[in-house]
Amino acid sequence: MPQKLIIDADPGIGDAIAVAIAMLDPEVDLIAVTATAGCVSGASATRNLQTVIELIDPPKWPRLGASESRLPSPSGDATRGYIDPVLLNGKTGLGDGSIPVAELHKPHDAIKLLTEQVRLFPQEITLLTLGPLTNLLAAQERDPEFLSLLRSVVCLGGSVSVGGDATAAAEFNMLADPEAAQKVLKFPAMKSLVPLDATQQVVLNYDQFARLSDVGISRAGKVLLEWLQFGLRASHEHLGLEGFSLREIVALVAVIQDRLVQTASHAIDIETYSGICRGATVFDRRTSRKWQSNIDVVESVDVQGVLDYFGRMLRRTEI
Repeated sequence: MPQKLIIDADPGIGDAIAVAIAMLDPEVDLIAVTATAGCVSGASATRNLQTVIELIDPPKWPRLGASESRLPSPSGDATRGYIDPVLLNGKTGLGDGSIPVAELHKPHDAIKLLTEQVRLFPQEITLLTLGPLTNLLAAQERDPEFLSLLRSVVCLGGSVSVGGDATAAAEFNMLADPEAAQKVLKFPAMKSLVPLDATQQVVLNYDQFARLSDVGISRAGKVLLEWLQFGLRASHEHLGLEGFSLREIVALVAVIQDRLVQTASHAIDIETYSGICRGATVFDRRTSRKWQSNIDVVESVDVQGVLDYFGRMLRRTEI
């Protein structure tokens, strides 16, 4: 039976491709996608999710939760070395192209949709977050049983020992809303973290991208390749990386192909004070641990397995 999944995202090229892959995977029942502000505004995230849904046009469309939330704005010392997401994703979040989409006349509020769906399917839904955890905290505040009613929560974000990507100390999703991250990740519910340490292991290089050229036959395939090509170019120009990190695909795999990842139990906290360490994920890794374990963390990934899965799903655009 396909796994019930909701994705909360701030697309962004990586998020958009992961949402598309989830809709292409027959083992996934993507019942909803919800927008949040992160690398784009809430309004842009909503539009970009609508773009992906219309592009893939799956037999069963997921419900779309809209957002009008504003972009996070790191300030002070936290901005040292901060990389503007526009450089990596384009002005709209989806590269340098523009795809017309239908206007939503009565959009569903993302927070309301999250709480309604979890009440409708208690203990059945896995919630995958690809952006900041702002929506999850808001949903928990609206319905105090929200997180407890989920089957599990899988969050893309943070790092154990490799430092940050938005700043020297902080990963972008944690830096964008560290207060929400702290409250959600320390909540006593089934949850997993997919940190930079794991996601940076899987990078699509130029040769691997070239071997995907047969994907670009359909309109959806062509657009997904265009997004990947933009991501490859931006990663080279602004990160010095000879490839495109498939961070969001690793997070998706941690949900639906969990045999491809290895996890371990950890104790986590988030730095919420202002300064150069704001948004940093802190783990108690002492020999004699003083904190109680509160989260499972993905530590290793079957890199070839993830790349093979990604290629198989992309080729489903031609079916």
